[in-house]
Amino acid sequence: MDFLINHWLDITTTLLGLAYILLEYKASIWMWAVGAVMQILGIVLYYQKGIYADCGMEFYYLAMTAYGYWNWKKGKSSFKGDLEGLSITHIPIRLALYWGIIFLVLWGIIWWLLTSYTDSTVPVADAFTTALSLVGIWALAHKFLEQWFVWIAVDVVTCVLYFHKDIPFKASLYGLYVIIAIFGYYRWRRMMKEQTAKELS
Repeated sequence: MDFLINHWLDITTTLLGLAYILLEYKASIWMWAVGAVMQILGIVLYYQKGIYADCGMEFYYLAMTAYGYWNWKKGKSSFKGDLEGLSITHIPIRLALYWGIIFLVLWGIIWWLLTSYTDSTVPVADAFTTALSLVGIWALAHKFLEQWFVWIAVDVVTCVLYFHKDIPFKASLYGLYVIIAIFGYYRWRRMMKEQTAKELS
């Protein structure tokens, strides 16, 4: 019982996270609602565990959740089978390079902030996942296929980090995320080809 009491936030956010990525796998707009609840609870969890960058990241996630929902709902699509409105597309190369630079700059800044102003014991990994997640959630909000590659990298590092910080349920979830993200990429790629075929017909 004590274990459940001590880990209830970890367990709850893990279950919400599982629901979130399954909805993302299906490209369902309901993922944004589930994500909002998960992020609010995540703020509390990460603050308690001293993972400050991830804690701060949740506030950004909340803002991007509202934006992502609006963009998916209002985005134009000529594919009638896409109930979410916005079509899945490739990220333009120039935009990918631009955001790659942004990621590197953010990683350095967050790493410096964690090292200089917090007692974080995992500044490199925490800064890496935070900076890359900033890029990933933006790519997801625009329904770019390549967002899955970003999340695979984030999930692998986060899985290791959370086991290290004694958040076992969440860590296990991120291990599962890696597998789902791989399948999610192939599902979205197939959906994108179906969209393209429909638009050309």
